[in-house]
Amino acid sequence: MAPTSEPVHLSNHHRTTLAKIFQHPVSHNLEWKDVLSLMGAVGTVEEKHDGKFTMVLGDETETLERPRHKEVNAQEVLDLRRMFTSAGFGPKAN
Repeated sequence: MAPTSEPVHLSNHHRTTLAKIFQHPVSHNLEWKDVLSLMGAVGTVEEKHDGKFTMVLGDETETLERPRHKEVNAQEVLDLRRMFTSAGFGPKAN
């Protein structure tokens, strides 16, 4: 699934991460470091004093905790998908 609008500055690695966010069924191998890198490229990421990360993309704000393992859980993937969809990164309609 290709996003409808991708900023030209996204690397191939960022494009792969974005594709994993929109993968169906929900990807279970989406790494936290990849999410941080992608979000830093298209939005803002701020680490709070409590170890949580506030991510802002367009009008959407989400606060996530660094996972215990390296992968983001399914609910967080869905939250990220909502954020990216709201910002115009949703999958192309056929």
